[in-house]
Amino acid sequence: MVLARHQMRKQLLLTAAAAALLASCAGGGERPTEAKHGGVQVESFGKLPSGEEVRLYTLKNANGMEARIMTYGGVVVSLKTPDRDGNLADVVLGFDDLAGYLGDEPYFGALIGRYGNRIGGAKFALDGKTYTLAVNNGPNALHGGLKGFDKVNWKVESAGARSLALSYVSADGEEGYPGELRVKVTYTLTDNNGLRLDYEAVTSKPTVVNLTNHSYFNLKDDGASPILDEVLTLNADRFTPVDETLIPTGELRPVEGTPFDFRQPTVIGARIDADNDQIRYAGGYDDNWVINRTGDGLVKAATVYDPTTGRVMEVLTTQPGVQFYTANFLDGTLTGKGGIVYARRSALCLETQHFPDSPNKPEFPSTVLRPGETYSNTTIYRFSTR
Repeated sequence: MVLARHQMRKQLLLTAAAAALLASCAGGGERPTEAKHGGVQVESFGKLPSGEEVRLYTLKNANGMEARIMTYGGVVVSLKTPDRDGNLADVVLGFDDLAGYLGDEPYFGALIGRYGNRIGGAKFALDGKTYTLAVNNGPNALHGGLKGFDKVNWKVESAGARSLALSYVSADGEEGYPGELRVKVTYTLTDNNGLRLDYEAVTSKPTVVNLTNHSYFNLKDDGASPILDEVLTLNADRFTPVDETLIPTGELRPVEGTPFDFRQPTVIGARIDADNDQIRYAGGYDDNWVINRTGDGLVKAATVYDPTTGRVMEVLTTQPGVQFYTANFLDGTLTGKGGIVYARRSALCLETQHFPDSPNKPEFPSTVLRPGETYSNTTIYRFSTR
């Protein structure tokens, strides 16, 4: 069974990469300059309440695609891609300044860790010991806790015209998680208009890890209107149904005959308000799909097509799952870039991941990382037009 093979491998590779990552994260905190990093555009994006400066890096490829990434939260602040007429426009939601990201906001564009998605009851057991986490989503732990990886200022390891590497050292016991975790995330703009994210981590003690990116995409108009007419394809025969607190039951349910069947291109709004308990629990789509696999490595998890602009976004990943979320909890109280008010369902997220609550579901692919192993995964958001 492919899932079993994937679980055995755990995407954990014992190589010299562990030592390299340890040395990299242990380095000093000097900020790179344009002269030292091939002319990459870097600017101040403001200061945190602590006085620490947040830097904003602009990456560009030969086709004119542009990604702006800040050190705070590793946030993808903007991502400009061409439409079918060659006009560049931003396809991710966010804010014009740092202040917006410091308020009560829904993880726009951020790196998520130590554990992306939910852990039921905000606790898990590992090697006979129970670990208690912060409760920040009903009775559950969500996206790493009260101060997850989205709320720290990452250290710049390297920067160039098309690539940026950020690192963070999460202390043993931070947000309740065991082990000092040293994380490195590298963003790269590829020649074929992809934003590639490579994640690595090593730990000092057995722990659980599930890293992802939480960008909110709208391929049409910067989030000014809903994404209900965008067309989605998901390479998944099954999904993980949840209870009323959005924790998986443990079942891998076939999508056939349900509103969760996106195996063929389907307009997102076609069944988003179907009479279905899973839809009711989340107020739309907010579920994990089990990506179809025949082995390890990169596979296409999803494709989104916007008929108005012709933009296409393909999501490729080494991860076993993808969370499709239709921004059901945006409610018009947030004003984003360019003064646009973000209303309900004005964006979609495709968060590549291990399954929610995997630490409490031994039948799911394992998220356990042990000393001497290297956590490693890759996701690519690749853009084209029709």
